[in-house]
Amino acid sequence: MIQPLVSILTPFKNTEQYLVECLNSICNQSYQNWELLIVNDHSTDNSYSVVESYAKRDNRIKLFENEGAGVIEALRTAFKHSKGVLITRMDSDDVMTPEKLGVLSNLLIEQGRGHVAIGHVKYFSENGIGDGYDKYERWINGLTFEGSNFQEIYKECVVPSPNFMVYKDDLLKCGDFQSDLYPEDYDLTFRFYKNKLVCIPCDKLTHHWRDYSTRSSRTDNHYSNENLLDIKIHYFLALEHDANRPLAIWGAGDKGKFIARKLVKKNIPFHWICDNPNKIGHIIYGQEMLNIDYLATLQNPQSIVSVANEEAQKEIRSYMNQKEMIPMQDYFFFC
Repeated sequence: MIQPLVSILTPFKNTEQYLVECLNSICNQSYQNWELLIVNDHSTDNSYSVVESYAKRDNRIKLFENEGAGVIEALRTAFKHSKGVLITRMDSDDVMTPEKLGVLSNLLIEQGRGHVAIGHVKYFSENGIGDGYDKYERWINGLTFEGSNFQEIYKECVVPSPNFMVYKDDLLKCGDFQSDLYPEDYDLTFRFYKNKLVCIPCDKLTHHWRDYSTRSSRTDNHYSNENLLDIKIHYFLALEHDANRPLAIWGAGDKGKFIARKLVKKNIPFHWICDNPNKIGHIIYGQEMLNIDYLATLQNPQSIVSVANEEAQKEIRSYMNQKEMIPMQDYFFFC
């Protein structure tokens, strides 16, 4: 099979202790037609020297300074210098499996443009992986196995940022890294969805995803729950919301309240439903809390479900199925 050039885009900042393992995993790929565009985002440790030593030994590794500041600017810098037909990202603290570039590129070559290749991920940590990350890993790998990632896009980011590959033409069509919205990986995932790219089913582990206490997704406010909800609301209103249909919010927890505040601020009418008898009938943000039976009185509603409890979600799905409501058309799980 032909091996088109793959451009790997990698920002790094103060990841000196992880870079050797990361860079070795790239250099040891069975698929060898790659270039690494690796961008220093103002590191204050010895990261630059580590990367520089590799770049001197392998001319496929191209080291740059970030022309701005932050992950988005670093990705723009890397992408500007990329020459590959295929584009992928890599985090400087993670590890590729030896077959990663081969697996993802083969999927794209077989399926052609208009697709996203995604592999399975495996979290690892010196201190062990918590239940939340274990649950996310099983969930996202299950979606990837079927290629049904976009069916649950409003729950969480369904395309792991360091473990996808696309044709450069498709990335350009989706606006590459021009957007300033954070979380940048979730925003790009929504733009893949908006532009109707198709996720390719895959059953191969291609990426080892490192977790540790100072990881940016844990410490950087750009990746806060509030920013995640902002992205979801932004794209729901742009892509899904039908102003001619009544809109309902299910749930009055923290996420439900955040969504309600945003809709009130945007002057978007909605009905607010919950099953908490202590809240039903009360007024919150100028909205009366209504019981679940109220939904049946609405004509052809759309629903945002902000209920996190898994058992409650099963009950809600069952209720929606009984009413012949269609997921990602009539109702959307936001958690």
